[in-house]
Amino acid sequence: MSLLFRRASLASLGLAVGLSALSLSPVMAQQTAPAPADAAAPATAPVDPNKVIATVNGQPLTEADLVLAEGELSQQFAQLPPEQRRAAALSAAIEIRVMAAQAVTTGLDKDPDFQRRMAFLQQRALHGEMVEKGVVDKVTDAEVRARYDQEIANTPPTNELHARHILVKTKEEAEAIIKQLDGGADFQKLANEHTSDPSGKTSGGDLGWFGPGQMVPEFDKAASALEVGKYTEQPVQTQFGWHVIKLEDKRTKQPPAFDDVKDQAKQAVIRDKYFALVKSLRAGAKVEIPDANLKKAVDTLESAK
Repeated sequence: MSLLFRRASLASLGLAVGLSALSLSPVMAQQTAPAPADAAAPATAPVDPNKVIATVNGQPLTEADLVLAEGELSQQFAQLPPEQRRAAALSAAIEIRVMAAQAVTTGLDKDPDFQRRMAFLQQRALHGEMVEKGVVDKVTDAEVRARYDQEIANTPPTNELHARHILVKTKEEAEAIIKQLDGGADFQKLANEHTSDPSGKTSGGDLGWFGPGQMVPEFDKAASALEVGKYTEQPVQTQFGWHVIKLEDKRTKQPPAFDDVKDQAKQAVIRDKYFALVKSLRAGAKVEIPDANLKKAVDTLESAK
């Protein structure tokens, strides 16, 4: 891709949730074919969540407790081989149990700071459960599709351009190339011979298709003003040097398919439902903030949601 591209194109439909911070780079992964299933192998029996895996000072530690520990501590064990993670999680769960018991023995559970932190953690956990059960689980496929259709309807059509360019260091070099083009020289051949853009030396300066804002402003403006088949009569200067641009074709950009952006559409529905729920609950709650400046700052944040 040419060095002119300032950012990757995102088929986002304006769905801000989950897109604005995304900058994905390709990951090369070696894949192997899955081993054929053994028809004679018995089906794995379901695991009883109440099965006792260990006892700590006489108190049972169950399969459900271990699964919870594995989930909560998964980042710590991410570098371990899969066969070691279960043992590591059990070891950590036992360690937590014995340390917690000692903390109770010494009275740390009565410490006011600890109790405040525990109250906050409980409230945050309940907040998470409310979001999961009261918002996420209630999103329907029809709502996601409707949000997609709404975004499509609200997104004005944009043109994409297919262009070539020849990048040189000086205005004089660009003018000389334009003079050769005026005399009938082949644009692609001149690009292969003269462009300093590495990606264009073997492609005739081909930039492929791009939309508004994907090129630096000066380039974007000059390319958009051209008729199909025409090249710039004057050199175009950008931060990269001097360009001679030829417009190969233009087309109306097609919206992304539903399946390609349905996850983003769902996140947008979840966001809207979440803020609607918060707004209704806040409206029924009595909230007092004595500090006027702090209240103003909070009100500003709330009004922006």
